[in-house]
Amino acid sequence: MTTPHPNHDRGLEFDLATLLSRRRTLGVFLGAGTAAALAACTPGTESGSGGGGSASGAVTGTATESSTAVASPSSTVTRALAECGVEIPDETLGPYPGDGSNGPNVLEASGVVRRDIRSSFGTSTTKADGVLLTVTLTLLDNANGCSPLAGAAVYVWHCDRNGKYSLYDSGLKNENYLRGVQEADSNGQLTFSTIYPGAYSGRWPHIHFEVFESMSNTSAAGRVLAVSQIALTEKACKEVYATEGYESSAQNFPKTSLTSDNVFGDDGGIYQLATISGSVAGGYTAALNVTV
Repeated sequence: MTTPHPNHDRGLEFDLATLLSRRRTLGVFLGAGTAAALAACTPGTESGSGGGGSASGAVTGTATESSTAVASPSSTVTRALAECGVEIPDETLGPYPGDGSNGPNVLEASGVVRRDIRSSFGTSTTKADGVLLTVTLTLLDNANGCSPLAGAAVYVWHCDRNGKYSLYDSGLKNENYLRGVQEADSNGQLTFSTIYPGAYSGRWPHIHFEVFESMSNTSAAGRVLAVSQIALTEKACKEVYATEGYESSAQNFPKTSLTSDNVFGDDGGIYQLATISGSVAGGYTAALNVTV
């Protein structure tokens, strides 16, 4: 694991204290207006599949912190509420989680709370190359009428365009790029800026994520609400893997289908298949409704 820089050695606890301090400042402006707006919001018209909503209403934030500003409920949120009811399937963490369960623990490092996860943080600033991908998750609480799961935290991680994982693969053990944590806003939404993951042998292209009860519990054992994976679409994969830099992915991708994948194969990833739009030149957006 990357050794923290002397100016960034206070870990996730320091990040959270800074974040919470800023939230208290914003808290003066919070009220019942958001809930009322959500109830009054009309259904959206975006197309989707497999439980994924459109990213058109994605909440944006800074590149270094969780998106905590209160946003008006979008058609994406309304659609997510209408489609809620089936909880996201639980999946394996895989061999490269970087959460302390299998070797290194990036969740203890200061700097992990961020929106843009393309670069390493700490002693390295190496940036992962690849086609831009913006991922928006909408978290819904199934036990409470599918209400937005505000304040929950999500840790995401995935491989680079060559199918390699930071912290684990040869030559990348001192890198921690393509990993990060965000807090869900009042609409249960959070967004990450990343690159389109590559395809490696034996797996359909995917993104791992863990949902935690709150930001303060992201490093505490037993506080995980869900562990799952986002499946990427065939059309987008074919477009991206035809570009320079994704040559190994172009070779690996045809060898595994959604139905033969050892994670998504049981149901074809119906509840984990993101809605994806965009282009290689302009970047892609991926959105998924996550009911926990």
